[in-house]
Amino acid sequence: MSMRKLIYIFIAVCLISIQGCDDGDIITVELEFDDEFSACEGVSDLVLYKTKDDPSESLSVLISDLTLDEILAVESNDSLELTVDATFYYRTYSDESLPSTLFCNDIPDEVTITSSESDACTAEILTVLTKDDEDGILASLEDLDGDGDLTNDDTDGDGLPNYIDWDDDGDNILTEDENPDPNGDGDLEDAQDTDGDGIPDYLDADDDGDGVLTRDEENDSQDQRPNNDITNSDVGADYLNPAVAETVPATAYREHTIYYTYLVTVNLQEISLSFLSQDDFDFGVLSDSGLTSSESVTPDFE
Repeated sequence: MSMRKLIYIFIAVCLISIQGCDDGDIITVELEFDDEFSACEGVSDLVLYKTKDDPSESLSVLISDLTLDEILAVESNDSLELTVDATFYYRTYSDESLPSTLFCNDIPDEVTITSSESDACTAEILTVLTKDDEDGILASLEDLDGDGDLTNDDTDGDGLPNYIDWDDDGDNILTEDENPDPNGDGDLEDAQDTDGDGIPDYLDADDDGDGVLTRDEENDSQDQRPNNDITNSDVGADYLNPAVAETVPATAYREHTIYYTYLVTVNLQEISLSFLSQDDFDFGVLSDSGLTSSESVTPDFE
């Protein structure tokens, strides 16, 4: 989807008279750019930019004394709002296509700028960090007490709230492997419940109801993976077989992975060029490979 900004400039020639006013032409300038923008860093400046071909144009925002890392340094509420001084640039080029190295480098010799306008403005930057365990359950459905706070729902008490804990019940069987949503419709009412106790397996520390914790049913190999300990192959893993109730105390949790995604949006205030005057200009959403990352964590075992 592209972002269309249609700016109409009404040129009127009015006689200095109470009765006289002669309307002129209406000129339409169309700025058609993608919603997403890129970023690069110079020696001491951050440049946010987007380009297009046919015709070749660019929009860019120069911000001094700011880095991308600083934009991603969210606060304790996983968000960050910045309001900074900036310079907005609109340029056109005679080239049919533009190189990817156009910004934060010397302008290539083969690139010819045909027009350039700039204006001081204010940039409002909003960064929001989303954390997730990618366990097949929407974060909103892991708010078990329904109070709107995801951080206070920690079924196994391992210090990782369920929404970033890919083993919610701490039984060393990953949540996604316990069929929390068998048909993938987003409704967890049909979640697998092996022992029929009303607690779905992904939240049940003793899946088969045999009195032995799932994580303690490692009768073959103590590798924090009870699903590969099988006494009776006709039935399956011991942790789902109530006929096998031998206890081999677990000594550790499995390593977990938490996934991070940053969403950065920029809004510009008070732009004034020869053909464009806007109090509020939506510059778009940052596209950068550095906006996603992951972290490996192993909860303390008690």
